[in-house]
Amino acid sequence: MHTFKELVADFAERFAIKHFPEAPASLYEPGDYFLSWGGKRIRPVMCLMGNELFADIHPDTYKVATAVELFHNFTLIHDDIMDEAPLRRGMETVHTKYGVNTALLTGDVMLIRSYEYLNQVAPQYLQRILTLFNRTAKEVCEGQQLDIDFEKKENVTLDEYIEMISLKTSVLLAASLEMGAIIGGTSDGNCRHIYSFGKNLGIAFQVQDDYLDAFGDPEKFGKETGGDIRQNKKTFLLLHALEVAAPEQKAELMKLMQQNPPDKVERILAIFRSCQVDVWARDLKEKYLQTALQHLEDIAVMNVRKAPLRELAEFLIQRDY
Repeated sequence: MHTFKELVADFAERFAIKHFPEAPASLYEPGDYFLSWGGKRIRPVMCLMGNELFADIHPDTYKVATAVELFHNFTLIHDDIMDEAPLRRGMETVHTKYGVNTALLTGDVMLIRSYEYLNQVAPQYLQRILTLFNRTAKEVCEGQQLDIDFEKKENVTLDEYIEMISLKTSVLLAASLEMGAIIGGTSDGNCRHIYSFGKNLGIAFQVQDDYLDAFGDPEKFGKETGGDIRQNKKTFLLLHALEVAAPEQKAELMKLMQQNPPDKVERILAIFRSCQVDVWARDLKEKYLQTALQHLEDIAVMNVRKAPLRELAEFLIQRDY
């Protein structure tokens, strides 16, 4: 058994190869540029962990993990275009550096390359892997479209937001684990539990992300707080505040979102605290985390083999606020 950190290092080393041909350089160089930034590689490592929970890591799992990472990066390139984002991780985004048309094609060819890796998987796994991969890819697109729709939609319910987050973020984490489990040769029941572990962990992670954006320590988490508030993003926090706030607080929230005064973040955070949104968010995160851990507990395999996945949950869900 490997630790989470060992698998991160192992996959990073294996992934650090050229995934594209040399020519035309105008198409493939932007892909090399984007992949060279590195990253946490959480999704492909989850694929490896899903396999190793049940058996030694099969060579085919590295193929699937590589496909997952290329697919994830394809979505990021296209996300940056849709968000008109000039920077990602402090670097120029692909469309900023090379132009929108080239960025679209670079993302497209990255997606095609991911299927070329999948196509190398042994026939006994391929149909199940492809079915799950394709379903997940479609769901990620659905989640992204819902996110776009929510920007214009006046009333978004918490359930609708959770569904959007599940599709946009959580299903890829869940599918990565399950695809590894499929190659690990486990039962359908165990596959369902490991998928549910990943899906609930992903939702807990997003609740925490929303929370930290509003209430986190800027020095500790490396970014200025209140970014989501400035952009009027419909986060877990805002949706709950609108649901529980007194009429005058709700009216002030709506006014602040429309007018953008200089002290907007401070005033909205004061309303959040008054409505105990911070306490509610911590409880909600804990609810999804405990649901995830219960699914991990229910997997029929020796407890000691589950330790790396518990470590992963600890890594993704910081306990200290």
